[in-house]
Amino acid sequence: MSDTPVPARPELFTWEFAADPYPAYAWLREHAPVHRTTLPSGVEAWLVTRYADARQALADSRLSKNPAHHSEQAHRTGRVGIPGERQADLMTHLLNIDPPDHTRLRRLVSKAFTPRRVAEFEPRVQQLTDRLIDSFAGRGEADLIHEFAFPLPIYAICDLLGVPAEDQDDFRDWAGMMLRHTKPGHHGGQRGGVGRAVKKMRAYLLELIHRKRADLGDDLISGLIRASDHGEHLTENEAAAMAFILLFAGFETTVNLIGNGLYALLRNPGQRELLQAALGRGDGALLETGIEELLRYDGPVELATWRFATRPLSIGGVDIPVGDPVLVVLAAADRDPARFADENTLDLARKDNPHLGFGHGIHYCIGAPLARLEGRSAIGTLLTRLPDLHLAADPSELRWRGGLIMRGLRELPVGFTPAS
Repeated sequence: MSDTPVPARPELFTWEFAADPYPAYAWLREHAPVHRTTLPSGVEAWLVTRYADARQALADSRLSKNPAHHSEQAHRTGRVGIPGERQADLMTHLLNIDPPDHTRLRRLVSKAFTPRRVAEFEPRVQQLTDRLIDSFAGRGEADLIHEFAFPLPIYAICDLLGVPAEDQDDFRDWAGMMLRHTKPGHHGGQRGGVGRAVKKMRAYLLELIHRKRADLGDDLISGLIRASDHGEHLTENEAAAMAFILLFAGFETTVNLIGNGLYALLRNPGQRELLQAALGRGDGALLETGIEELLRYDGPVELATWRFATRPLSIGGVDIPVGDPVLVVLAAADRDPARFADENTLDLARKDNPHLGFGHGIHYCIGAPLARLEGRSAIGTLLTRLPDLHLAADPSELRWRGGLIMRGLRELPVGFTPAS
């Protein structure tokens, strides 16, 4: 009996990998489900790729979110964590802390970020969606990333936070610099632009918090201030860091949910036609399950944010030493055939779909209801208003943004019949 040779491990983190990482993740799931690798930054980390292992790791208290448990040098040089956050003194946010501080800060945000607030926000999200589509509908062509998926969540989260309308374009520019994702003619992608943008954003947020204290409104920052003033201690730095991470986590994920989702639908015309038919009948059920399937199929967050082993632990039978970084590969776990039937097939009606697109455990995305709302509004409205939308580029020409955590397109050129 001859042994079947194991195919060579695919190369990770190349441009080809970024365009379609799923075959490489399938190899890792089968042959090296908990795999130690050297990241492009030079940091060595463990990649966890199977669904059952991923769920365990996301909820394991021995894996800390606090980068203090890793190499100080790697963290100081920005090779772990969010670019620019250390230099701008924006470290104390929900993605970087553990209980009890995490419990305290999450409780504060939960008070200001309630399901009722998100539900009340739906008409505003619809208004923003229609306004953005109006801006290009008469042209017959658009870049759905720059003109739609990117600005929609920026303006929505600015409204939710309480950033005045006259300042929101500044936020759009800073966010673009953070993503190296600028409007034509802008130069926010220059070296050092990320750190500068984060510092500008922090300075603005601190000044806005001062202004809000004197004139509280019905926005999220005012809600944080009220909660803090009613016995819950929230330092000014914590408030600024909290607003920053809500902005950062609250827009980039949604940019990618909308962009990746629309791209998946354009590449799967049968599923897109089913969804348009359902929307035409006024049936929103397929859009609801469809958003969950788009999150599973090609979600906005490829790898969960950094975790660090504080005690020895075993994941998938592999021992993880203290101090080692662990990165849970959500994109791999959500296509694990051991959990999802027809894992590489887009099925908008999929019912059994406990995907990990928003994480799992105490760090489950607090903004998930808002992201779902924005995804439904953006994708449902666009397919209804521009029914013959089609991709205006060869898929091989499209470029995916570099970066470790997020997965998103740089551009998504489309054509359609101009609206009269």
